[in-house]
Amino acid sequence: MNLTDSIRNTFSKQCKNNSLIGINKRMDYLVRLEHWIKDNEERIKVAHFKDLRKPESEIELAEIWYVLSEIRIAKKNLKKWMRPKRIGKSTLALATAQSWLHNEPRGVVLIISPWNFPFNLTIGPLVSALAAGNRVIIKPSELTPNVSSLMARMVDEVFEPERVSIFQGDQEIAKELLNYPFDHIFFTGSPSIGKIIMKAASKHLSSLTLELGGKSPTIIDDTAKIKMAVNKITWGKCINLGQSCISPDYILIHESKKNEFISELSNNLDRVYGRSFAHKTQSLDLARVVNLRHFERLDDLLCTAIEDGAVIVHGGEKDKNNLFIEPTLLDSIKLDMKIMQEEIFGPLLPIVSYKNLDECIKIINQRTKPLAIYMFSQSKRNINTIIDNTSSGGMVINEVKSHFLNLDLPFGGVNESGIGRSHGYHGFLTFSNQRSMQKNGQFSLVGLTFPPYTEWTKKIITLVSRYF
Repeated sequence: MNLTDSIRNTFSKQCKNNSLIGINKRMDYLVRLEHWIKDNEERIKVAHFKDLRKPESEIELAEIWYVLSEIRIAKKNLKKWMRPKRIGKSTLALATAQSWLHNEPRGVVLIISPWNFPFNLTIGPLVSALAAGNRVIIKPSELTPNVSSLMARMVDEVFEPERVSIFQGDQEIAKELLNYPFDHIFFTGSPSIGKIIMKAASKHLSSLTLELGGKSPTIIDDTAKIKMAVNKITWGKCINLGQSCISPDYILIHESKKNEFISELSNNLDRVYGRSFAHKTQSLDLARVVNLRHFERLDDLLCTAIEDGAVIVHGGEKDKNNLFIEPTLLDSIKLDMKIMQEEIFGPLLPIVSYKNLDECIKIINQRTKPLAIYMFSQSKRNINTIIDNTSSGGMVINEVKSHFLNLDLPFGGVNESGIGRSHGYHGFLTFSNQRSMQKNGQFSLVGLTFPPYTEWTKKIITLVSRYF
């Protein structure tokens, strides 16, 4: 059987297996998944190291801990999430009616996941889909083959194929899968591919969640505590070597703080990762660029910026054979440079100074709405000015990226940075159809307005429309 036939048969079986599962079966899937992850933590770490040379601590936090947290929250709250939610009455005309929301599974859903956090961004949505009672087909990234193969093994060992299946391969597999009328598609990746997914989904009117990216700015105003900002930006920019959709993409810093910031950040990068390029290449705390194509893309962004007048104020060295670029700070940035037009997705950090917050607002609003805005400030007025005059999927004050770890917050973007929300209860809702339910008894006040429209009926309608 070729892969096309295998996909067709799997999709057909999942569609036929349309019986609803209750809380006990959903819990069973979550528990089995949780046990498999705990039993295979070392294999998960090894697979990530082979694909991205990720530091073990990053794997524990951003891949394993995060997914286990999603499972724990789902297990703890699933009964409450599944319980019908009573809805009030907006008019006295419905006084005799009962109304509620009933969450039902969407059906057969497709999860297409990326390479940068391959376990997290595959199994996290899977947890939400299972909690909501769906059948799932997964297409992981071909750029992280070791993690994808391990997840395929996990799916085979934990689930029956009528509940969860996985198909490995390149973009041709994704194209084949998109030919099918899924009830929901959950995609994490770049905005350009997101548009392709959206176009394919429109053929079947499949609902969509798109977790995309964009250029997430970090604002540092004249009241900011620079050492705190430096410490947090070092972590936020360098985790997974900057290959993160919510990585700080560029810095907007008040001109009075720029020199101090560059000096402090340069020193901190050396302190954390090594004083020389040789030391940084040997650091066990820095990952690698995923492949040669992405290395060359980053190299082009760096070289083009320098040609256009940017100045390297820290870092800049690279090792093509080992797919490594050291964390690099760039000054003398012009807003029309290529590096300020594309999402960087790597360890390059442009620094732009400003005189007043209006400049920041203008720079941010001239670009597509970001997935996140970060701001370091001690001024409530400045913070509120940015909140009121910009739009983004999320905003974090005096920290970077940590909102992703808060599973009580809905995570997602706006327009080109994403559509829909995930995490915790919001992920459960993403994979659920909120079915509006209403029950009436034999007598209904609405019935008083039924035709024939006698003079008495007209008076009732007039009374209702004016006062109820």
